[in-house]
Amino acid sequence: MAGTATGGATLVHECVHQFVADVAATLDAIMVSRGNTPGDHTFDAAAEAFAITCACIDADSRRTDAELIALATSFGSLLPKLGMDPFTAVGLRDSDLITSRAGFLKSPGPLFQLLIDADRLDGTVLASIYYQRAMDLAHAVAALDEVPAQAELASISAYRTMMLGAMGRGGLARPAVPTQPGLTQAGHAPAALAAATPSGAPAGPPEHASPEPLEVVLAELDALVGLTEIKREVRQLADLLRINQLRTEHDLPITEIGLHMVFVGNPGTGKTTVARLLARVLRSLGALSTGQLIETDRTGLVAGFVGQTAPLVQLRFDEANGGVLFVDEAYTLARGGGNDFGREAIDTMVKLMEDRRTSVVVVVAGYIDEMGAFIASNPGLRSRFTRTLTYPDYTTDELMTIFERIAGPKRYEWDASTAQTLRTIFDAEPRTLGFGNGRYARNLFEAAITQQASRLVQADTTGPADLVTLTSADLIAAADVLAASRR
Repeated sequence: MAGTATGGATLVHECVHQFVADVAATLDAIMVSRGNTPGDHTFDAAAEAFAITCACIDADSRRTDAELIALATSFGSLLPKLGMDPFTAVGLRDSDLITSRAGFLKSPGPLFQLLIDADRLDGTVLASIYYQRAMDLAHAVAALDEVPAQAELASISAYRTMMLGAMGRGGLARPAVPTQPGLTQAGHAPAALAAATPSGAPAGPPEHASPEPLEVVLAELDALVGLTEIKREVRQLADLLRINQLRTEHDLPITEIGLHMVFVGNPGTGKTTVARLLARVLRSLGALSTGQLIETDRTGLVAGFVGQTAPLVQLRFDEANGGVLFVDEAYTLARGGGNDFGREAIDTMVKLMEDRRTSVVVVVAGYIDEMGAFIASNPGLRSRFTRTLTYPDYTTDELMTIFERIAGPKRYEWDASTAQTLRTIFDAEPRTLGFGNGRYARNLFEAAITQQASRLVQADTTGPADLVTLTSADLIAAADVLAASRR
């Protein structure tokens, strides 16, 4: 136990040291850019690191011995200045320095806001350095627990979102930096500032040579329309994996995380897109070696003759080795009579999911009720699929956004009256089983431009503006065509 606490304290101490060194250096960079002499900003940076550390400790209200030891070890020289004896752990446990501090994670710290303002004025990326080191520190504090509390993971995820939002409101680009760069040696803070001024240098090695930075993949996830809870689940999983990674690097015990997942929801809600991003997230964090997504369904897993199904399932696992195997409409495997080979496919999947749990992540998808029956069809499935992500139907506002994102790059336009027609069409679509969601928006757009083409062919004259203009009549006719095809 003592060794575990010491290892965790070392991890936090290293992250605190790096935060203080790099953030102090960014403040020096601001001073120099203003023509002033650099000063000693160590105490200011340490005070903000202390606030982050206390806030993360307070997030789950547990205040364990390991957390208090890490706090005293990392900030021993600072605590007396704050009126606290660094060797009085009991005093720390109940001190106002820790209690009610989780709120610090909900708004930009003073130094972070200062760096955002400087970046906006000077075109630098100093705030990205703070962001990087703050996330490193938050993960390090969470790594003090073998199994981080859900409240702590949620706080870290919200902290990331808050910082990114503050940078966005400041007009800054989102950081595209790895969240696991490794701690540099003491005294190397100026090297961290090599990225503090814009340059034309490439962002990094090609994707095939090195995993993408996690922030790049999470940016794509966050850019998806809607799916608020899904994004939160993926971000928290990424945080949990990063925490396990830190514990492993510092010879601390970890609890194995089950990565096989069930995605449930109607078609067109982004399940395949999120699965593809999930594969890239897992590769970025080293949980998967290649991060490709192999998509399949019943036809790719079930053969028509005796003895062929198991090898077919194994082939799919071979193709997905190092990545994610995505099985759409997986519930169809459990349908059929006693002679149906779908059951054999399920039995083979269950075995391979266990045998290859470190090299292949399986994601199965389908409707909510049907997937419940699928999981219940084999006792091994329930124990292997430990996470279920529910994809809600898109709201009308979200469908409007999706339609605009499809039509915009193709330079199609419409007036306010046509936009209201589009909204009315989406409102009228019942969100029942099988509703197409984003797929419906795409189909409606494609049908609308077909209707537009037919209208323009019959027109006496057609100008450039006509070629990119959609009308209410185009949309209404397109909706009628889609409705007729369903009948």
